[in-house]
Amino acid sequence: MTNQTCPTPPLRKKLNGLNGLNKLNGKGLSLLLLSALPAVAWDYEGHRTVNQLALASLPTNFPAFVRVPAAAERVAFLAGEPDRWRNSQDVSLRQYSFPDHYIDLEQLSDYGLKCDGLPVFRYDFTAQLGVIRKAQPDKFPAPDPEKDRDHTHALVGLLPWAITENAAKLRSCFSYLKTFEASGGTPEEISNAQQNILYIMGTMGHYVGDASQPLHTTIHHHGWVGDNPHHYRTDPGIHSWIDGGFFRKMGGADLKGMQAKLRTAQRVSVNGHSAQPEETFQASMAFIQDANKSVELIYQMDQDGRLSGRSEGSREAKAFLEGQLLKSGQFLGDIWYSAWQQAGPDTFLERSLAERKTVK
Repeated sequence: MTNQTCPTPPLRKKLNGLNGLNKLNGKGLSLLLLSALPAVAWDYEGHRTVNQLALASLPTNFPAFVRVPAAAERVAFLAGEPDRWRNSQDVSLRQYSFPDHYIDLEQLSDYGLKCDGLPVFRYDFTAQLGVIRKAQPDKFPAPDPEKDRDHTHALVGLLPWAITENAAKLRSCFSYLKTFEASGGTPEEISNAQQNILYIMGTMGHYVGDASQPLHTTIHHHGWVGDNPHHYRTDPGIHSWIDGGFFRKMGGADLKGMQAKLRTAQRVSVNGHSAQPEETFQASMAFIQDANKSVELIYQMDQDGRLSGRSEGSREAKAFLEGQLLKSGQFLGDIWYSAWQQAGPDTFLERSLAERKTVK
């Protein structure tokens, strides 16, 4: 990964992480309240589109069971599953699932962290945040328990870890599928392994889709916060408008048009070389950082009316947002392809299957 630094947060009163109350642009709106808003990235139709694009990118030698119409529909349907978890009223499920949808990159600098130096393990990262918060209690006071029932407000977001971990799950699934196929697995075992692959492919697509929505990479996720010299929109409605309202106004995303722009899926790359499995995190962070570069463009397009759905510039805005969907579909297809290619034998399962043959 190139030596990139995280986006610099705009000048603003220090907000003590996500927990301090601060007036923004003269309004009594806090980052804490903003962070409690649903972090939907793309509506269900957008996430379906990402998974469908990824499916369309797969080479003809990719395992054929994925191409069966019922299987392809299941992968597309499962694109919405993580949002269904997030929408649950069960605070335990929300605590588990909500932070996986985003990462507010500018917040990292509040902790003295840089994008290119983050630990690749989720719990190392959350422990690091905890140590920093404990050492600087004035800067990071404890969240208000009444406003943080799911215990997520002390987190910056865990999106790159969600992508990385799901890629590892998919490699594992392909490993034991290959082993069942090569070493005497039953038809039922092979079928169950295939169904597990479809499940992981579908659900993980949601997070890769989140990563291309610029507002899921920034503190400006529900309106511009802090110093605002260009007078960008500050109300939270911009998020849901980007996720789906704009596309509905414009008649939907052009799936066929985007499919025509796809290249065949290939191994995930990082820094110009084919990424090893342990480099998936770096590739995911680079993808997220690329989306973050367009945060201000989103607000500029909103300000000049290109996101209204009524102006000449709206076609340009639609092309940009379709381009973000296309990027996710392409990256997701590459992750799927890489997981299949890089999945080695499940040696524990090989031994178990060999022992089963001996018993017979």
